[in-house]
Amino acid sequence: METMKKNVRYGMVIDLDRCTGCGACMVACAVENNIPPAHQGATERTGTTWIRVYKADNRKAFPEQRAVFVPILCQHCDHHTPCVSVCPQKAVEYDRATGIVGQIPVRCLGCRYCMTACPYHARYFNWWDPVWPEGMEKTLNPDVSTRMRGVVEKCNFCHSRLQQAKARAAVEGRSELRAGEYMPACAEACPAGAIVFGELSDENSDVHQAASGGDAFRLLEHLGTEPKVYYRSRQPWVRTIADSRISSPAKEEAHG
Repeated sequence: METMKKNVRYGMVIDLDRCTGCGACMVACAVENNIPPAHQGATERTGTTWIRVYKADNRKAFPEQRAVFVPILCQHCDHHTPCVSVCPQKAVEYDRATGIVGQIPVRCLGCRYCMTACPYHARYFNWWDPVWPEGMEKTLNPDVSTRMRGVVEKCNFCHSRLQQAKARAAVEGRSELRAGEYMPACAEACPAGAIVFGELSDENSDVHQAASGGDAFRLLEHLGTEPKVYYRSRQPWVRTIADSRISSPAKEEAHG
């Protein structure tokens, strides 16, 4: 049997210059992780999704106006993970073996401290019991448990897929996964190839090369949370919006 690698750091790089905002990642995520259709009473603030595509622009008038689509999911912080530190139930765990920040619904009491602590607004409270249209329940993923009302949900890098990949490797007598053997649904579904996933600590991996490029950046890097979700763009203004310390037009006018 091959020697087991002690620790890896799974992460992804999202190329914003390629992202078209089609939403395929959101659909694939919902199908893979048994996220039910939105409740009829859901709003922008009360809906549940593990990944959401936002639109931003350079705040210029036509014809200089430019826009970009930014998929936001749990950033899987690698240092001083805010949500882990505030959870009173230990319902959030940082896996040192993979770098994945996991959510354990059965421990969650719904206090939403983690939502308040998350600087990326990548957590969602489940306001309703999951309900699917008649017959649609037959399409649910048997490897992912549905979550009850009253708990917080978030991206876990499709953890069930990691377990499946490990199981296949074990059958073949391997204790180490091959490159590309484990991939979240969003990365697999992106028609533009904008999402690259893999082991950040492997200097030969595609994701490491993409994250190390000069056009790569992370959201709110000044906070020191060391997120494992990177973004890249050749447009300087896109990289600038990743820092929340920039002033809004109203603030600029107030100080002008």
